[in-house]
Amino acid sequence: MLDKTKTDPILGRKVNAYLKEKGVQTPFSSYYEFDTEKKIVEVAGLFEEIIKILGLDLEDDSIQETPMRVGKMFVNELYWGLDFDNFPKITTVENKMKYNEMVIERNIKIFSNCEHHFITIDGICNIGYIPRNKVLGLSKLNRIVEYFARRPQIQERLGEQIYYALEYILETPDIAVTITANHYCVKSRGVGDVNSSTSTSKMGGIFLSNSNAKQEFLQFINEKVYIN
Repeated sequence: MLDKTKTDPILGRKVNAYLKEKGVQTPFSSYYEFDTEKKIVEVAGLFEEIIKILGLDLEDDSIQETPMRVGKMFVNELYWGLDFDNFPKITTVENKMKYNEMVIERNIKIFSNCEHHFITIDGICNIGYIPRNKVLGLSKLNRIVEYFARRPQIQERLGEQIYYALEYILETPDIAVTITANHYCVKSRGVGDVNSSTSTSKMGGIFLSNSNAKQEFLQFINEKVYIN
């Protein structure tokens, strides 16, 4: 959930500029610069037209507030990750202890929407990195994942954005990102395959060049761990 007190607009714009340099930025239009309230009003107005075209009665007390509900939901809940100013405040500490083994955060929950049909993507992300000069506060990994998930996405780009944001912040390419997710554009429409899921990965640095490091990471994220 977005907490405006825990955001860093300056870092957000730097990270998103870096993503653009790497060719993995979300394709934005001139509407990006619209302020939040204007976006809500415009989305609500357009969704009202969709409701009319579908033949629903906007005078009905169950539906009459739906356009504004959808406007607020799109801008403030589902897609707040489109706003650079909402990038999470990131806490890093100097790696004084010279820690040089893997740091792994498993089973980070993902809720997103596919940009092809605007239907739910639901899954988990695993992240590993080997610190050089910086160590990241653990919850910040979760927040970075959430930020990029809260925009219309394709899974491949989502993994790339998480990877390059961490590369920029941690100043190391030694990062691994995997995502496994259910795509409801596959499950609830089209082919209607309720059993399939999609897995993607983005590896860099030692995780790409050293097969032992890659296998160690994959072993860590796939093993069953019981914590009381």
